[in-house]
Amino acid sequence: MSVTSGKAGLSLTQEILSYLGLANKTAAWGTLGTLRTFLSFSVEKDVQRLLRAIAGQGVDRNAIMDVLTNRSREQRQVISRAFRERTKQDLLTSLQAAVSGNLERLVVALLKPAAHFDAQELRTALKDSVSAEDVAMEILATRAPPQLQECLAVYKHDFQVEAEEDIKSETSGTVQDLLLALAKGGRESYSEVIDYHLAEEDVQALKQAEGSGTEGTWVLILTQRNPEHLLRVFEQYQRCTGHELEQTVQNRFHGDAQMALLSLASVIRNTPLYFAEKLHQALQQTEANYQVLMRILISRSETDLLSIRAEFRRKFGKSLYSALQDAVKGDCRLALLALCRAEDL
Repeated sequence: MSVTSGKAGLSLTQEILSYLGLANKTAAWGTLGTLRTFLSFSVEKDVQRLLRAIAGQGVDRNAIMDVLTNRSREQRQVISRAFRERTKQDLLTSLQAAVSGNLERLVVALLKPAAHFDAQELRTALKDSVSAEDVAMEILATRAPPQLQECLAVYKHDFQVEAEEDIKSETSGTVQDLLLALAKGGRESYSEVIDYHLAEEDVQALKQAEGSGTEGTWVLILTQRNPEHLLRVFEQYQRCTGHELEQTVQNRFHGDAQMALLSLASVIRNTPLYFAEKLHQALQQTEANYQVLMRILISRSETDLLSIRAEFRRKFGKSLYSALQDAVKGDCRLALLALCRAEDL
């Protein structure tokens, strides 16, 4: 039996926006990102300002960051091309020579095309056993299909190897199966139709997938079904069993497999909350994890960082802006605050 779907499993931000009539109207709302296309954009003025910032005796870091954190990624690419045409030099290389440390890493993240930055982050993670599953899951599970396809194409071009081959060589077991399935990009698209029969089938399949050798059922359902369908499966699973699906994951799986499945379930349930929790974890370390902060704030700044901010405030009782002010030090502090944009009272 199938009927047209209504609203189900809305996040806090989505629920608020639905009352405003803007939840699914990005044309009216503009974007749920904090960084918009700069309307008074003048590529010539920006190129001149960047040249002045690095040409003098002292580097004007504030001017560099003011330009880069107030332009969309597309506008930053226009600036890069114009800089090369005017100076015959590469903007990224020129800025890297002018700054160092975390600020240099931030400049690289801002100036690289999104697919190139994601590909580099994925490659670095897969070659670093400490962060492989976490970063790979973040990129493979949260990027839109076109973004993921471009990322994997760049990965193959830049590193002369398919990402899937590195996943096979650097991971194993259920984690490997999950990452390979996500990399294939086979998740079903949302059809706005509720398939009650399939939802019941999936619930029963997950309930029965408790013994050894049944991991494939979890991988198949969580990586192939569309998120709206899975939210319904999660709800129905809890009604049937009396507990959330995540509790079964904690009892059924261990180690890296458990962490990967819980991360994927978190992405499916509420992607902005997933990122809010990752940001909070990065800020709670003895020294803030700048790479995580940069990757998330930059990659989500034009998509859903407003939603992430709302979820951060709701979950942790403190605004993301205030948390960044307290934890982030050094030259890149103002840039990260600029990407976050504002306080949430």
